[in-house]
Amino acid sequence: MLLAFVPARGGSKGVPRKNLVPLAGRPLIQYTLEAARASAHIDDVFLSTDDEEIAAFGAHHGAATPYRRPPELASDEAPLFAAVEHGIRWYERTHGRLPEELVILQPTSPLRTPQDIDHAIERFRTDRAHTLMSVHVMIEHPYECVTAGKDGWDYLVTPPAGVARRQDYRGKYYFINGALYVARTEALLRERRFVVPGVTQLYEMPRERGIDVDTLADVACAEALLRMSEPHARS
Repeated sequence: MLLAFVPARGGSKGVPRKNLVPLAGRPLIQYTLEAARASAHIDDVFLSTDDEEIAAFGAHHGAATPYRRPPELASDEAPLFAAVEHGIRWYERTHGRLPEELVILQPTSPLRTPQDIDHAIERFRTDRAHTLMSVHVMIEHPYECVTAGKDGWDYLVTPPAGVARRQDYRGKYYFINGALYVARTEALLRERRFVVPGVTQLYEMPRERGIDVDTLADVACAEALLRMSEPHARS
């Protein structure tokens, strides 16, 4: 049994009421709820929220649950894992079992598609992975990034001698975009983290679909990308 866990607290510093902020005419969270419901592999959707308006909206879109996240797990400082653990333990008590697999879908990734979800799950199962996370290729190549300190600066990754053109850059470097995490529930509870270096599998997705909405500028960028896509352009 695979459970989609959608964390959606009511508060937000960057964009007030972010999970309900309009994006191309629809609340931000709606994109994630619709993608989860359209997935071929998700068996149930669990909405983790402390907010009654978000809970009511979720119920209207197929994610009804009497669960409410406690206030101490809904602050800006509360770690996501703690909220996930609390929610799935509640699910275990009320359903009599833990889900075998989890996919974490944050509402701040509205351009992630049902196909992204399904392909990630299929990759996860084919590779018999314990955990998997979505990534996209970095825009700024590490050869062009620096770290700075009181003693000066250095390249994040030192360019090989003689490399001057971007097309000569070597290696693939990725950004963890947070659009989705897939895990075997027992592995997640054992490791107590979503990402295990060297162990967690990578699912590469297009950079534009990995956008993370955190500011009003991100909302504008996401709207532009949505309007450029053919399905939304026709609607």
